[in-house]
Amino acid sequence: MTTLTLDAVRTHKATPRRRPIGGMSTAILLLGAFYMLLPVLWVVIASTKNTGELFNTSTLVPSGSLWSNLTRLSSYRDGLYWKWMANTALYAGGGALLSAMLSGLSGYTLAKFQFRGKNLIFNAMLAGVLMPQIMLAIPQYLLLSKVGLTGTYWSVLLPSIISPYGIYLARIYAAAAVSDSVIEAARIDGASELQIVRRVAMPMMAPGLVTVFLFQFVAIWNNFLLPFIMLGDDQKYPVTVGLYTMLLQGANQPAQYSLVITGSLLSVFPLIALFLSLQRYWRVDLSSGAVKG
Repeated sequence: MTTLTLDAVRTHKATPRRRPIGGMSTAILLLGAFYMLLPVLWVVIASTKNTGELFNTSTLVPSGSLWSNLTRLSSYRDGLYWKWMANTALYAGGGALLSAMLSGLSGYTLAKFQFRGKNLIFNAMLAGVLMPQIMLAIPQYLLLSKVGLTGTYWSVLLPSIISPYGIYLARIYAAAAVSDSVIEAARIDGASELQIVRRVAMPMMAPGLVTVFLFQFVAIWNNFLLPFIMLGDDQKYPVTVGLYTMLLQGANQPAQYSLVITGSLLSVFPLIALFLSLQRYWRVDLSSGAVKG
C-alpha cells in the first residue's frame, strides 16, 4: 500500500504540468483575424459614404450613400466599370481554365511518364516557381510586341496560361491520386493514352485541378502590372487598372474616391462566390481520403 502511494506521488511529480496555452492561442488567432478583417470592414463602411462624409467624419461609422455610390459608379462613362469587370472575368476565367488544363496535362506527364530530360524540365520549372512574376512582365511585353499582340486581349491571356506553380501542384497531385495500377488496367482494357488522360486521370485529379484553377484565377483577378504594361485602351482594362486610373483622377475630382472604394468592394464578391462554389470539391476529396484510410 505504501509502495503504491509512493509510486503514485513520484508519477504525479514527474508528470509535467500543461501550460494554459489554449486561451493564449485563441487570443492570438482572434487578434490576427481582426488585423486581416479590419481593412475589409473599412472598405465596407467607407463605401456607404459620399466624398464629404468620407473625409470629414469617422470612417468606422456607416452612412446611407451606398446606393447613390453604386448608381454613380454604374453611370460612370456609360457603365465603363462593368466593362472592366467583364474584362477581368474574361482574363481570370479564361486564363485560369486554360492554365488548369495545361497544368493537369503537364503534371500528369511529369508524374507518370519516363523520358529523357524529365528531371531537367522539372528543375527548370521549380526555378520558374521561385522567380517573381514582376521580373517577367517587361520581357513578355517585348516578346508580344514583336508579334503585334500588345494592346489586345491575348497580351494578358497568353502569359497567364503557363503557371509553373500550377504544374508543380498538378505533378504532386497526379503522383499521389492517380495509381499506376489503374493506368495499367486501363491499358490492358485497350484504352489509348489520350482516353486514359481524359477519362481516368483528369477525373481523379479534379480536386487538385480545382485548386490550380482557384489559385490562378485569384492571381489573374488581382494582377495589375501585366495589364497595365500591355494595354493602352481603357475599354480593355481589367478592374485593377481601371480603378487605378479613377484613383489618379481623384486629385482633380475628389468625388472619384468614393467610387473607387465602392468599385473595390464590388470586385471582391466574385472571388468570395468562387471560393464558396468550389469548396465542395475539397470536401469530396477529404471524405474520399478518409474512406480510403
